[in-house]
Amino acid sequence: QVQLVESGGGLVQAGGSLKLSCAASGRAFTEAAMGWFRQAPGKEREFVAVVTWIGGNTHFSDFVKARFSISRDSAKNTMYLQMNSLKPEDTAVYYCAARSRMAYSFKDFASYKDYEYWGQGTQVTVSS
Repeated sequence: QVQLVESGGGLVQAGGSLKLSCAASGRAFTEAAMGWFRQAPGKEREFVAVVTWIGGNTHFSDFVKARFSISRDSAKNTMYLQMNSLKPEDTAVYYCAARSRMAYSFKDFASYKDYEYWGQGTQVTVSS
C-alpha cells in the first residue's frame, strides 16, 4: 500500500507563488506516474499535471501551462508542483495521486479513475 501526503497549500495573493509537495510512503514506490488534480467548490475534479517516475516526462492542462511546473525527487519519493502567477480561479483543493499503469496519451494521464492512490488534499486559496 502507498500513502500520499500533500503539503504546502495556503493563502496567497494573485500573482504570487506556492510550492506543493507530495510525499509517498509505505511499500517501495514503483508506480509509473504521479500527478496533481484539483477540485473547486461545486466543480468536478480536474487534471492539473503529471510526471512519469522513470524519465520525468511531464504533461500539463492548458490552463496551467507556462505557470506551473512539476518535478519529482526519486530518492525522496516526493513530487512537487511549483505554482507561479497564481490566479483566483486556481483556488481549489489540490490532490496528489499515483498510478501504477503507464499512460500513453494525455487523455489517459488526465483520467482520475486510473489513479489508485490519493492524498488527503491541500487547500490553495488565491485572493484577488
